[in-house]
Amino acid sequence: MTRFVIVPQWQGSPSPRAMALADGADAISGDLPRSAVVRVEVPVEAGESLQSGVLRASSLQKVRRGIADVLVSETDRCVLIGGDCSIAVAGIDHVYHPDLAVIWFDAHADLNSTSSSPSGAFAGMAARALLGDVPSELALSGENLAAHRLFVAGSRALDDDEAAFVEESEVSLFPVDALRDPVALVNAVRASGASRIYIHVDLDVLDPAHVTGVQNPMPFGLDPAELTATIVALRDAFELSGASLAGFAPSTPAAAVEDLGTILRIIGALAAA
Repeated sequence: MTRFVIVPQWQGSPSPRAMALADGADAISGDLPRSAVVRVEVPVEAGESLQSGVLRASSLQKVRRGIADVLVSETDRCVLIGGDCSIAVAGIDHVYHPDLAVIWFDAHADLNSTSSSPSGAFAGMAARALLGDVPSELALSGENLAAHRLFVAGSRALDDDEAAFVEESEVSLFPVDALRDPVALVNAVRASGASRIYIHVDLDVLDPAHVTGVQNPMPFGLDPAELTATIVALRDAFELSGASLAGFAPSTPAAAVEDLGTILRIIGALAAA
């Protein structure tokens, strides 16, 4: 059985429409089986940076503790539903294992550090947080993920510092064209020595023609069939330890309805038994 953990966190986003992420999480929650849903409460206040270099760090830390408190009592596989992308860090922390690889589907690589981030928003540092390059309160609580076990997929909008970091590190970047056939990604994950995976999906990895309710749409993305086929191929090859989906920020309730069919198909691929 799969459990859905709803985390309407918006404080990690740099967008002026960040609070729409809470609306998006609520909209998705309404279409999921009520008995399989648990909700993490998110502070109303934006929060303080606490001299951490991360905007709204105090609220982000509260949500991180809230997610951990929920996950510790769950025995089934969990799919976290955001909210902004940084909710994934808590999900990965919960299932971390030396054999874990993370596949991070996102139009933006989220590989900034506190020193390179142009905004100070934690969502843009979330994948980098897995490697330990953020304040300890927001990083993984134990061992960091090895860089060669991080696969950033579908990204097409890297900052200069992020691109330089990828060149210098063992992080693997799979552009959209490299995902037309999932075999290359599956083989790369297998070559890393991983036996289990965590899949994170930011909806902006999709082409804007297929989903409108994202905050920073980028052209030339995946179509939903390509994304779900890649998820299925990864799940066929490896044990899925957990997953997350984030980035839904509908402009209106009516607009949310237009996107929910696509979103639920992706969640179905992540949650299938």
